[in-house]
Amino acid sequence: MKLTHCTLPVTFALLAGLAGPARSGDDKTDIKEKSFDAPNGLTIKVRMEGPYTADVPLQVVCYFKYTPKGVKKMTGAPVELDKKLGGVIASLRERGEFAGDEGETLLLNPPKGSITAKALLLVGLGDEDALSLEVMERVGRVSLREAARLGVSRAAYAPLIRDQGNSKLGTGDVARAFVRGMLLAHDTEKRLQKEGLAKAFTLEQWNVEAGPAFFDDAVAGVQKGIEEAKDAAAKRPSDPYAGRKK
Repeated sequence: MKLTHCTLPVTFALLAGLAGPARSGDDKTDIKEKSFDAPNGLTIKVRMEGPYTADVPLQVVCYFKYTPKGVKKMTGAPVELDKKLGGVIASLRERGEFAGDEGETLLLNPPKGSITAKALLLVGLGDEDALSLEVMERVGRVSLREAARLGVSRAAYAPLIRDQGNSKLGTGDVARAFVRGMLLAHDTEKRLQKEGLAKAFTLEQWNVEAGPAFFDDAVAGVQKGIEEAKDAAAKRPSDPYAGRKK
C-alpha cells in the first residue's frame, strides 16, 4: 500500500458522540480513564475525552474517503473539531487535497487558541465499504510511525468512525486492531533503535479517546489489543535486521 504524506503550515484525538469535558485555565474537570501497561515501557490510557481538548503533542483522527453523501452524515466530534479549526479540514477535503484514501496522511499545526494538541494528524480510512480490522491495524502502524518521525513522547487517537455514520465494526474491535498495529510498529521501532537503524525517541503514553457510550467497549478492546501484540511480538525472529547472511 502506497502512503502519501503532506505537512502544511496550517494550525490544527476516538469514538462517536463525544463532546469532551471542558477545561479552562487552572480549572480542570476530572476525566474518566483506564490505564494499561503495554510493552516497551508504554502506557495506554482509554480516556473519555474529545480530540479538541486532549493535551498531547500529537492527536490522530481518521476520515473516510470524501463524498458529499459522507459529509451529510457527519455529526459530533469531527464537526466540532473542524469548527474550532475554522473549517480547514472540510476545505481540504472539498478541494480534493486530502481525499481520505486509505493510508493517506496530512499533518496540521493548529492555530493558537483552536485546539489543545500541538499537532493534528489526519489519516485516511479509504472507502467506507472497504473498512476492516486490517485497515484499522494499518492505521495503527501509520500513526505510530508518524509519532516516531516527530519524536513525540505522548499521542492520542480518535477514529471518529461512528461520528461519520458508520457502524460496520464494533468500537471495541476498532480499538483492538488499532492498538495491535500501533504496538507492533512500536516494537519494530525499538528493535531498529537498538541496532542504530532508527533515531532514538521514547514514546511514554498513547491515549485512546472514547465517548461515554463506548468507554467500556474501548477498554476491553485495548486490553485485547495489548495481549495480541505481546503474543505476536514474542513470535518475531530475534536475530538482527542487519548483518544477516544471504
